[in-house]
Amino acid sequence: MRPLELVLLVADLVACAALAVRLPDTARWPRHAAALAIPSAALQWAVEGPRWQLAPGYALAAVVFAAWLAGARRAPERPRARPWARRCRRTLGVVALAIAFALPVAIPVFRMPAPTGGYPLGTSTYHWVDHDRRERFAAAPAARRELVVQLWYPAAPTPSAPRAPYVQDAAALEPLAHLLDLPGFALGHLRYVTTNSVEGAPAARGEPGFPVVIFSHGRGGFRQHNTVQVEALVSHGYIVAAIDHPYVASGVVFPDGRLAAFDPRMLDRAFVDSVIPYLAEDVSFTLGQLAALNRSDPHGILTGRLDLARVGIFGLSLGGEVTVESCRTDPRLRACLAMDVWMPIDVVRSGLAQPTMLITRDAATMRLEGWSPAAIDETLATLRAVYAGARGGGYLVEVPGMFHQDFSDAPLLSPLTSMLGITGPIDRRRARDIVAAYVLAFFDRHLRARPAALLDAPSPRFPEVRFESRPALREH
Repeated sequence: MRPLELVLLVADLVACAALAVRLPDTARWPRHAAALAIPSAALQWAVEGPRWQLAPGYALAAVVFAAWLAGARRAPERPRARPWARRCRRTLGVVALAIAFALPVAIPVFRMPAPTGGYPLGTSTYHWVDHDRRERFAAAPAARRELVVQLWYPAAPTPSAPRAPYVQDAAALEPLAHLLDLPGFALGHLRYVTTNSVEGAPAARGEPGFPVVIFSHGRGGFRQHNTVQVEALVSHGYIVAAIDHPYVASGVVFPDGRLAAFDPRMLDRAFVDSVIPYLAEDVSFTLGQLAALNRSDPHGILTGRLDLARVGIFGLSLGGEVTVESCRTDPRLRACLAMDVWMPIDVVRSGLAQPTMLITRDAATMRLEGWSPAAIDETLATLRAVYAGARGGGYLVEVPGMFHQDFSDAPLLSPLTSMLGITGPIDRRRARDIVAAYVLAFFDRHLRARPAALLDAPSPRFPEVRFESRPALREH
């Protein structure tokens, strides 16, 4: 809970108590504590910004303030309310206070976990147009494919600079809220969440160039939905480029204010399968733009800082499909990591030349989450087939107890996600640590040629993880 949110709710509590306790007429100052609720609400609204989870707190502040005004104006001879009426008001006050406290605690403006590496973090966002490629999701033949790509990078220390917001424009999340059968404003509070990154910070100069990792989000997701993993990688010396795939993401807001909202056709499996190669072209186009950026960054930040001889990619869910398809078609990608999704048939048939890590969970956990037997069989069978056919070597990581959303930032949304069945029975911090450790170890070994003992055998550090590895196939 943010500081002024707590101030508001404590003011509500004090105001309710001051009005509820029966005091002698001479004890006027405790009753005047009820007047603090409205100024506290106004201060919180003006400084931290309003959010719908505080609506009961705002309403309660208005009610107790009105009650205080009425009491201050009451004539001395006016009779007091009967005992049953006072009990009723007190009960309603307790219920209102409970709701006012519970909502912002259950759906908080959360804090992004501090990354574990030694580099401070910077971020910068770019808008690129692929003039050679038609926009498949648009009806107009002249429409060209546009991308918004956010880069995070190791930065020079800027301890006093303000931290960048988690999402720059909450309007991009309204389609996702509708997909979840929620009102459009339901995720609007995420605009108040801050990250550990500084917008436009100068890039660090600790290395001649930093290896690059591309991130591809899931269906209906957004480029920031794995920020915890992204910031962890960056703090250890990587540049991460997260692609917003227009019409596949919840919503993509272009610099001129246009919103490319989620295309409902993406709910159809046959259509999804047909656009995976097209989305993989987003990755290849991004690689070309990163090369141009490395030659001359228009933001004046990353010129010469990207080591494009060391590029990997990772993705979650649909982004995992895009990841492996991109690795199948683009040899510039040197390391391939996909999380919790079935594999495209072309990838299963041809295999992958790059070192490949596949992270998922066991069939029992998928059943617990409610996945159909067909989806479970397809996911695990195709993951194992790609693992077995990875010519550059493979790693298969299963984490029992993790639900699909545990691979993203979703566990941060509420302390109740596991109770609501959104995330699995595994401790959310444990899940975060496991995934972050394997992601970092994989890219350290295959982009930096660093030792990674975690990938040599099942680890006593994570005894619950089912880990398999196989070496690269020898070419004859």
